[in-house]
Amino acid sequence: MRGKTIQVFLTDGSPRGIKLAEITSNIEQAIFIPRSKMNEASKRKEVSRPGIYFLFGKNGEDSKPLVYIGQSRNCLDRIKTHDQKKDFWNYAVLIISKTESFTQTHVEYLEELAITKATEANRYTLENSVNPRKFKVPETMEADLLDNFDTIKILLSTLGFPLFDTIGKKEKSKEILFCKGKEAIAEGEYREDGFVVFKGSTMNKQLSPSSIPAMKKIRKQLIENQIVLEKELVYEFLEDYLFGSPSSAAAQILARNANGWIDWKDKNGKSLDELKRK
Repeated sequence: MRGKTIQVFLTDGSPRGIKLAEITSNIEQAIFIPRSKMNEASKRKEVSRPGIYFLFGKNGEDSKPLVYIGQSRNCLDRIKTHDQKKDFWNYAVLIISKTESFTQTHVEYLEELAITKATEANRYTLENSVNPRKFKVPETMEADLLDNFDTIKILLSTLGFPLFDTIGKKEKSKEILFCKGKEAIAEGEYREDGFVVFKGSTMNKQLSPSSIPAMKKIRKQLIENQIVLEKELVYEFLEDYLFGSPSSAAAQILARNANGWIDWKDKNGKSLDELKRK
C-alpha cells in the first residue's frame, strides 16, 4: 500500500457538518451529510449529480451498524425520499464524479458491486430488501469501475465507515490470540477498531451471576441475531464478529467479567498487554 493524500473540506467549518472528501488526483468525491443537515445540503450543486449513496445508522450500541446502499441519477432527490420512509439512518454519504462522468450504467454497476462486497465483508447489516440486477460491462469500462470502487472504499473508511474492510482471519496474520476457559476456546485478533473473534470459536454457555447488564445485553444480541449457535456446553460463533474491545470479547468467551488485555494470549503465552503495551 502506498501513501495517499486525502483532502477533506468542511463546508461550514464544523467537523460534524457537511464534508467533501476526495483523493485530489482522482475523479471520485464523497459527500458526507448528517441527516439534520438535509436542507443545507440542498443548496449544493454536487449532491444532485448521478452517483451511489450509503445511509448509515445503528440499531443499538452493541449490534452491528446498519447500511442501505443505493444509486440514483439525482442522489439528493432519492435521499429525500428515504428521509420520509426510513428511520434507522443518521448519516448519508454520496459518491459522485467531480468530472460528471458517471452514467446510469456506471452507478448501477457500482451499486451492485458495493452490495456484494459489503455482504462479503459482513461488518454492517444491510437494509436492502432487493438485490440489484447483475449485468456485464465492457472489459475496459469494468477496469475503470474497479478503480473507482477502490477509491470509494478508501473515502468511506476515511470518513469513519469501514464498510468494505474485512474482519475475517488473514492468511498471513502473525497476531492470532487465544482465550480459554472451562469448555470454551476462542481465536481472535486485535484490530484498529476493536477485537475480532473468529468463526468457529466457542464461548461458555452459563453466564456468571456477577455478570454486568452490558454483558447480558451483548449475549442476548449475539443469540437473537444468530451470530452464535447453542452446541451442548457452549455457544459457537457462526461468523467472524467484531467486539468493541478485547475485554468485551473475553467476557463473552469466559461468561464472566474479564480483562481482555490479560485473558487474550498468543501461542507463546504472552498476553495482549505484554504484546501491545510493554
